[in-house]
Amino acid sequence: MLTWIGIVTIAMLLALILFRITSVLVALTLVPIATALVGGFGTRIGDFAMDGIRGVTPTAALLAFAVIYFGVMKDAGLFEPLIRTLLRILHRDPVKISLGTAAIAAIAHLDGAGASTFMVTVPAMLPLYRRAGMSPLSLTCITALAAGTMNMLPWGGPTTRAATSLQAGMDDLFLPIIPAMLAGMVMVFVFAVRIGRLERARLQRDPAGVVDDAVVAAGDRAASDGEETFPSLNTRWYFNLALTVVTLVVLFTGLVPLPLVFIVASAVALLVNYPDAQEQRERLTAHGAAAMMMVTTILAAGVFTGILTKSGMLGAMSSDLVRVLPEGVLRHLPVLVGATSMPLSLAFDPDSFYFGLLPVLAHASQTAGGSAIEVGRAAVLGQMTTGFPVSPLTPATFLLVGLANVDLADHQRRTIPYAFAVTIVMTLAALATRAIGL
Repeated sequence: MLTWIGIVTIAMLLALILFRITSVLVALTLVPIATALVGGFGTRIGDFAMDGIRGVTPTAALLAFAVIYFGVMKDAGLFEPLIRTLLRILHRDPVKISLGTAAIAAIAHLDGAGASTFMVTVPAMLPLYRRAGMSPLSLTCITALAAGTMNMLPWGGPTTRAATSLQAGMDDLFLPIIPAMLAGMVMVFVFAVRIGRLERARLQRDPAGVVDDAVVAAGDRAASDGEETFPSLNTRWYFNLALTVVTLVVLFTGLVPLPLVFIVASAVALLVNYPDAQEQRERLTAHGAAAMMMVTTILAAGVFTGILTKSGMLGAMSSDLVRVLPEGVLRHLPVLVGATSMPLSLAFDPDSFYFGLLPVLAHASQTAGGSAIEVGRAAVLGQMTTGFPVSPLTPATFLLVGLANVDLADHQRRTIPYAFAVTIVMTLAALATRAIGL
């Protein structure tokens, strides 16, 4: 009985989210309450939901203050001089331009927002690609690889959702896969070099593809005008850089509970960059909407996972799944999820996968004697990380191809093989470092 109620709950959630019938918050809140009432848990729903909310509170705090911190750093101009310096040294060498694209996209994606990453990277780099005669598909490919891999950060949507759905702390979920993420970023730069060399060879065969300076003069003047508005490297800029480096070091080493890292860093950043109380309130208001959108979703997801877990629905579904699936599949479930996580981005949006499918797979693995958290780690190696900038289920993908004026199908054909390769490399690195088991 519990298994069928759980299946109906998951199916209803997936249908409401995938077909855009309701908002994610509405689906995550009302669906489990309705099915729990049908299952006879009426008097205990409140306790189930509150247990779930308590489990996701640290993740909600981490995300909220990470969004605020990086928003304040962007407002203060931390990233602009770094990007300007990269643009100045690239010139027309396709390899340098490709590497610069990867670096700029990685820096821009520190805030975990795909749309802003693409809006920073593509307009800045497209004039250089045109001048050098490089294909804009190379620009969208490299940008997608860098942004997708950086989307594994603990304040990124996929990792946050995975931690929420599994009721896991970031210390357990994210820190063990840092080596895999670093391996993925190394591969991004390796692929950037490869793409740059292919472009260089193509241009040597067909130099007619190089565009004369006059064609992009207007774009260059616009970029130059934009550079004049960049803040100078004053004492405050160096302080912001040092604060960000210290914050990331403390974050990645786990010396302090992860939510506290960004709570303190955000307070310091606001105090130093905006000493006036009114300015601080304005910055909090400016970035609070983005933070609250995810926080409310996470708290609603806490209700969903709390009810499914405490009512026994999740356990019943997992036990039955264990009886149905072959033992070999269950034994190697983390590896299988890791290897297929990137292609799964083409079939599942992040909410339906992480809140609907992942809990069942993770608990099935645990029931079979494996590790639920390892399945979660495997999922973030590709599902809406390397996969999000090619998925038609994410609006940011259309922004990326629209800014570069390329066809989505062409972008997918160019990028998917590279993105899949990055995920496979990260899966192998996770195996080597025992973040996931074989």
